[in-house]
Amino acid sequence: MLEVNHVTKRYGKNLANNDLSFKLEEGSITVLLGPNGAGKSTIMKSIIGFLRYEGDIKIGGMDNKSREARKILGYIPEMPALYPNLTVSEHMEFVARAYKLKDYKAYADELLETFELSDKKKKFGDELSKGMQQKLNICLGLLTKPSMILMDEPMIGLDPHAILKLKGMIESLRADGRTALISTHIIDSVDMLWDRAIIMKGGRIMKNVTKSELDSSGETLEQLFFEVTEGEELKEEAKKDKAEESEGSAEL
Repeated sequence: MLEVNHVTKRYGKNLANNDLSFKLEEGSITVLLGPNGAGKSTIMKSIIGFLRYEGDIKIGGMDNKSREARKILGYIPEMPALYPNLTVSEHMEFVARAYKLKDYKAYADELLETFELSDKKKKFGDELSKGMQQKLNICLGLLTKPSMILMDEPMIGLDPHAILKLKGMIESLRADGRTALISTHIIDSVDMLWDRAIIMKGGRIMKNVTKSELDSSGETLEQLFFEVTEGEELKEEAKKDKAEESEGSAEL
């Protein structure tokens, strides 16, 4: 469903994405993990077509910036981008008109009910709390029923009930044969949801593993994450401690 081939993105001298390549199978859930500054949001924005980059990205075999690809691609950004002068209902209608959706109202109502926004339909975007803004952000991303959806830190700001509902929605996406790429740095929030995990650090992909492969190794996703992202630092600290111990023994 998604093919990322040798994608590189530079911000001046900073190499935010360094020759990234990976493929996502149709009907799978992939989590994109990494510490802050790893390059997760950059590759997400490149896939959605917000950034210029070197390399090639295809969605369903189509160029990601083509009109056809955009019709099947959904995006839930990390920070909700709401219009202060539109109500909750008007936001849903705006997206529906932009994508020329027909008979969308029943599904829109279902989404708003799921995320406890039914009684907020007449509230303006800037009248919503941060948590409610994120809930509306999710509803807008799901409204088009995309075949491929990108979620950038979707659970930030959500209450436990909304997190549970979102996890249920993600499971439904997979059951429907749709594909999702979820970027996060909170491992617990995606535990048990994923089919594939991609771990990034310093703009590079350090590990690309399926859940079955990780289960076979006996490691947890959390253990693998820290091994990949902090392993070298811990090794260096151990060497330093050992050297200091040796120096202390020599002095005695």
